[in-house]
Amino acid sequence: MNGAKRSQATAAWTRWTIGFFGTAVATLLVLWGFAAALDPFGLRVASGQAPRPIMDINQRFMYPQLVRSGRFDSAVFGTSTMRLLDPAALSDGIGGRFVNLGMNAATPWEQVQMAELFARQIAAPRSVLWGIDSTWCEADATDPAKRLTPRPFPPWLYDGVGWRDWPELMNLTTLEIAARLLAHRLGLMPERIRGDGYEVFTPPEPLYDLARARMHLYADRGGVAPDPAPIVPPEPVPAEARAQWRFPALDWLDQALARLPPQTRVLLVLPPAHYAMMPREGSAGWQRYGACKQGLAAVAARRGATVIDYALTSPITRRDDNYWDRVHYRLPIARRMEADLAAVANGRSPQADGAAVVTLPR
Repeated sequence: MNGAKRSQATAAWTRWTIGFFGTAVATLLVLWGFAAALDPFGLRVASGQAPRPIMDINQRFMYPQLVRSGRFDSAVFGTSTMRLLDPAALSDGIGGRFVNLGMNAATPWEQVQMAELFARQIAAPRSVLWGIDSTWCEADATDPAKRLTPRPFPPWLYDGVGWRDWPELMNLTTLEIAARLLAHRLGLMPERIRGDGYEVFTPPEPLYDLARARMHLYADRGGVAPDPAPIVPPEPVPAEARAQWRFPALDWLDQALARLPPQTRVLLVLPPAHYAMMPREGSAGWQRYGACKQGLAAVAARRGATVIDYALTSPITRRDDNYWDRVHYRLPIARRMEADLAAVANGRSPQADGAAVVTLPR
């Protein structure tokens, strides 16, 4: 190949390379522009603006825009054990405008990020219901390895620095959610979660199968229910062992509650897990859990919060047919809890069957 031909080949290769990369960049910009225009995470949503329809089930990405919209002055925090509480029922029974910000398997750290976002964005929060699962009592709950789950968490949606959010839209997941949002706008797809965060994520009640539920309840025991009777006398726990009990996540809770105005009504709710999920009464594990509850009560006293404890051996937690599995109760229990929480918030007592113990702020 002579010099002229080599020059022509080099020029052709250069043109092809420039064209290829130019097309790639243009394609990326078009895709980014599509995601930015649809804005599925509501990056442009500010107070007084409507959030986008929720088109994905990862609440960690979708719920910050509900907070930033300013439409809600009251919130539910927690895990899936709080997600069946209907914000509409809570708004009617307690007052205010509730949003349910519970997230599936949310760690204490993730819950605190959501609560702190709410405290920063809402000038006068009216009510907060915070579900306190047993994960708050784990000794290593604040370890870095325990802060996140396999579900992605976007800290950039919680840090209040808006300009850093836009580059995060360039990924296939965001494009998929944006495409769903477009389909919703065109009437081709319903929203995945209601605009106040409420979703019945459990199976339809008519499909409830008690035998299947018991399989989930007692799977680790070969289908045999544990003995519900208390251990009498309680198992001895040496003083040095008790001295090692630590509940570091309660410090996070204390700090998060401190960021709420004094006039905010705070209800700390221990959801009703099935008794097979809880340590046997009188065991060392039960005593440690009791110590954690005492720590929670101390936090509540400092912050003027009310504690409603359903994590007891009770008519709710002893009945297998109240549950889909060890932690997910059925819709009638959620409706019962809504009525109880409304009663407590309005200075009345919950249903008098011993299923809930209320500790009022001192």
